Amino acid sequence: MTPTALLADTTLLDDLLRLMAAADCDLVRVPDVSALRPLWHTAPLVLLDAHGVRACLSAELPRRSGVFVVHGGDPPWDESVRLGVERVLELPLEDRALVTALTDVREGPPVETGRVLAVLGGRGGAGASVLAASIARAVAASESEGLLVDCDPLGGGIDLTLGAEEASGARWPAVQVSGGRIQLSALRTALPARGKLTVLSCDRDGPGPEPQAVAAVLDAGRRGGCTVVCDLPRHPTPPADTALGRADLAVLVVPAEVRATPAPQSRAAPGPTRPRGGRRSPGGLGGPRPAPPATAAAKRVADRVHTLAANLRLVVRGPAPGGLRADQVAEVVGIPLLTQMRPEPGLAAALDRGAFPNSNHGPLAAAARAILKELNA
Repeated sequence: MTPTALLADTTLLDDLLRLMAAADCDLVRVPDVSALRPLWHTAPLVLLDAHGVRACLSAELPRRSGVFVVHGGDPPWDESVRLGVERVLELPLEDRALVTALTDVREGPPVETGRVLAVLGGRGGAGASVLAASIARAVAASESEGLLVDCDPLGGGIDLTLGAEEASGARWPAVQVSGGRIQLSALRTALPARGKLTVLSCDRDGPGPEPQAVAAVLDAGRRGGCTVVCDLPRHPTPPADTALGRADLAVLVVPAEVRATPAPQSRAAPGPTRPRGGRRSPGGLGGPRPAPPATAAAKRVADRVHTLAANLRLVVRGPAPGGLRADQVAEVVGIPLLTQMRPEPGLAAALDRGAFPNSNHGPLAAAARAILKELNA
């Protein structure tokens, strides 16, 4: 169905036609209220000026949703209230709001609402980018639409992780978002894709994404029914914080290494010792030994992410050379354990060759399935 307009003001009509073109949306223009009446209940959106509002009131058209009034600075408030108008917009000051409404009409209601997942590491080299890529590939393998979004401009590019650095298509420096809105169809056309997986990667140089661009891309994926997987840096940035705030689920990847987590407080600390000189060592008197600052990385990241992400879970990656269990890591970091992941055989060599693991039965694939199950629960 197509939006319908009854406007007598030629200046407003010109503004409206300009916005219709920006939204790539058609318009049915009717000359009078008699021509509007048969479309009143079926048009997805009705656009009126002050003359149109008065005409509808005189014709005693019933109230309905989806009626917008546009004006150039003198809004017909009283008449709009009586007609039950949904929004009153001043043009051109509120162009963006009208373009958004028109784009919604053109795209139609989504078949299903998409989901947004954020993946980040508890320390450098935790394996978050590889896990994010594996999850996105699992989405596409299930014949669902996937969108992998790279929000870490210092990570070298998620396309490199996938072995798709030579694939044609735009990267973040070339992706421009105007008007706060972008169409999923436009992303699919402009970006590299492998089957049902579309990839928006940072480039090897140039600026990373802006927060409003990340918001627009994630919203487009959600509206289009995609599963959107975001690869985030562990350090705070406005684009990463934007993704975390929109995520249905965030997962923190932490290696099962003592140096990645603070010492568990539940374990009894060694008793006081007396080094040379007779002075007690730090952590004496039976209290917990303070962990070196570098070992608290995962806990610090988790504490920050907790303030932004409504649903944060832990993924523990092996091996565990010191025998640290996944439940111990979860206790220390302070977030619920979602799954643990054994080392992926041959992973490093495969990535060096630019060949991302293609197995559906390895530890990476199993962890990806567990995370997607939690995301869609």
